[in-house]
Amino acid sequence: MTKFEEFSENLSKHQSVWLITGVAGFIGSNLLEKLLILNQKVIGLDNFDTGFQSNIDLAIKDAEKLSGKPLSANFNFINGDIKNLKDCQLACTGVDYVLHQAALGSVPRSIDDPINTNSANIDGFLNMLVASKDANVRRFVYAASSSTYGDHPDLPKVEEKIGNPLSPYAVTKLVNELYAQVFATTYGFKTIGLRYFNIFGKRQSPNSEYAAVIPKWIGAILNEKDVFINGDGTTSRDFCYIDNAVQMNLLAAKTENENAIDQVYNVALNDQTSLNELYQMIEERLIDKKQGLNKKSPIKLDFRIGDVKHSRANIEKAKALLGYQPNFTITQGLDKTINWYVQNL
Repeated sequence: MTKFEEFSENLSKHQSVWLITGVAGFIGSNLLEKLLILNQKVIGLDNFDTGFQSNIDLAIKDAEKLSGKPLSANFNFINGDIKNLKDCQLACTGVDYVLHQAALGSVPRSIDDPINTNSANIDGFLNMLVASKDANVRRFVYAASSSTYGDHPDLPKVEEKIGNPLSPYAVTKLVNELYAQVFATTYGFKTIGLRYFNIFGKRQSPNSEYAAVIPKWIGAILNEKDVFINGDGTTSRDFCYIDNAVQMNLLAAKTENENAIDQVYNVALNDQTSLNELYQMIEERLIDKKQGLNKKSPIKLDFRIGDVKHSRANIEKAKALLGYQPNFTITQGLDKTINWYVQNL
């Protein structure tokens, strides 16, 4: 049994109330599934701007299938918006732990629409901080972003060294961290930020104009459509499977290590995969899984404004202070992800 499996077993013996904002999204619905399996009570808040009711339904269905128990009674959904303080206050009532995932993601989206990105990611974040503080929640864990590293050239990325933001989205995520710091020093409110590095896995939408690269490419290949790569394909990322991110959220919420609180952490593998390598890995698996698919070269486009060329995370801080041990490599994560999309698309 791994350390996280031991942690999970212990967590399942002590029921708490958790709030997941953005519960209808990709990461939020995976958190919902895991918490229900672990016998926790969950409140979900979402306005369906980018999330889907089907994600919630599938999360509950999968949790019940894996646990062999009816679990829907342990979940309460609030159709609300983090930009509305009253919705946040209602959602935080009686909550022990907040996992704040709600945001308008995507660097290109923020370049196209900086005002709405700012409203959701800064105004909404502040509303959630205030509501959580006033409700005396035990811990506020929030989705930060690797975009915060901006133009800092060092690899791997270390939490204490950041550069200048390269997009409106990156600005909003940096502001989140600054607000969390201020709430820690001013109010003694306990927060932990998780800088996600290219999280991927089941229930990640392939259809949005701003879809992440892995689901977008899987969907395109399965439908025999063109795949586009921004740049020459040597751009690299630290792709991290969703179960590793779920682990970090739970460890951050429940840690009793005082030195671990009011910090930010990288959520990644300390690995680097180029877009050319990623395309080959995805295509090979899909051809193996589905008959009739043939190899097809991707179309190369100009490098995208606001993106960084290379990204890789140092995860030693998360290991040392939170006990993080990623359970899935990129190849293991892709195997599970592609199996899911082949069955569900």
